[in-house]
Amino acid sequence: MDDYLDKERKEIFSERVRAGKRTYFFDVKATKSNDYYLTITESKRRYKDDGYTYEKHKIFLYKEDFNKFLAALNQTVNHVKEELLPDVDFDQFEREEVDGESTDSEDTDELKWD
Repeated sequence: MDDYLDKERKEIFSERVRAGKRTYFFDVKATKSNDYYLTITESKRRYKDDGYTYEKHKIFLYKEDFNKFLAALNQTVNHVKEELLPDVDFDQFEREEVDGESTDSEDTDELKWD
């Protein structure tokens, strides 16, 4: 049991995307049987009376759903880009980093699992 707790604490892989008042986290985690899954967390900074708090929403994505999830996400994003907002230069958002910090993002039109 201690081995599992140690593995759960260990960061297997994590990627962070800052987007204004929101931050998205893509984290790889392990199950007890050494299977892996992805958690996608949206964290929003909110102001409360006594200071700031973070509101979090989480999605758990399992390996058997990776391809279906990516296909639906790509189809949805491409529909918005090509059909609903064809005149928008989506690359402009990458160039408008608030603190001048790079997102190290590549072409995001097609996401792929390696």
